[in-house]
Amino acid sequence: MKSVRLGIIGCGVIGTHHLKNAAQLDGVELAAAADLLEQNRLRAARDYSPKKTYSDAAELIAESEIDAVVVAFPTGSRTPVVLSALEAGKHVLIEKPVAMNAREVHQMINARGQLTAGCCSSRFRFTAAAEAATEFIGAGNLGAIRTVHCRAFSSARRMPETQPPTWRLKKGLNGGGILVNWGVYDIDFLMGITGWCLKPRQIFARTWTMSPRFLSHVAPGSDAETHFIAHIYCDNGTVISLERGEYMPIAAETAWQIIGEAGALRLNMLDTNTRELIFDRATIENGTVTEHLWEGEEQSVDNGREVLADFVEAVRHNGQPKTDLTRSLIVQKMIDGIYESAESGRLVDIE
Repeated sequence: MKSVRLGIIGCGVIGTHHLKNAAQLDGVELAAAADLLEQNRLRAARDYSPKKTYSDAAELIAESEIDAVVVAFPTGSRTPVVLSALEAGKHVLIEKPVAMNAREVHQMINARGQLTAGCCSSRFRFTAAAEAATEFIGAGNLGAIRTVHCRAFSSARRMPETQPPTWRLKKGLNGGGILVNWGVYDIDFLMGITGWCLKPRQIFARTWTMSPRFLSHVAPGSDAETHFIAHIYCDNGTVISLERGEYMPIAAETAWQIIGEAGALRLNMLDTNTRELIFDRATIENGTVTEHLWEGEEQSVDNGREVLADFVEAVRHNGQPKTDLTRSLIVQKMIDGIYESAESGRLVDIE
């Protein structure tokens, strides 16, 4: 089967990972790279040898020798480029978050037609543990799901020697803070391993910006949240509880749990030292019995290698990637609802 001729738009930190993966993956021809900054283009050309480099995304998109593009630059200016690529007949893989809001995702869906298009928010669902959890839940072993929990904190560290990227905690450039930088992974992961069967209807949430103690740790003018909590009410009574924070005045911790009528599953999204799935089974004779359901050598999530490989295979077989635009819209609506609820202080309905 013919290789997919791929162009990478955005050759910064995350774009460099896509360049590396594209240069190494079977079935991919790294046809082009584009970036506004000359030093990024020169580094891409030197390290990964794309056939062509461009200073403008429009020039890359207009190239007839390109089948698909990866869009890997800050969210605020991404959607017009995605729409241009789709209108030019290119398949598109978009970094997370997929867009600034659900309205932009609707525009992408309307422009997609029969093309392959999706988002990198599925990054953590390619591990062996995630696949085992998905299969276990899909087989109905938990019974009706009552609650889904995610609580994940990273502690504040020493003051960085170099300033973090300007866009990372600025609403206008990135669409938000920790919710779109990491919470989007949490939502995609939890919705994905439960088979996208949960149907969110209402959200109540709160967000907090950077603690004044740690303002020196981020770029000046950072105005996005570094801590959020959300309760998401779904059809059939299921409640999703999400809380994540960074630069936190608390020891790092992660806790993931899915509780059903027949038992509960404990797991970890990240490939940390917790390389197991624990099932707390409800039994009539002995009450709740704890079982080590799965244990193995967890592979590292290689900065999007699996996501890119999945996208390329979808292109080659006229399919859609693990998180396509329709699923990305579900994630984005939840993100929009969290921000709206946090800003208004009210319970928010989701379409």
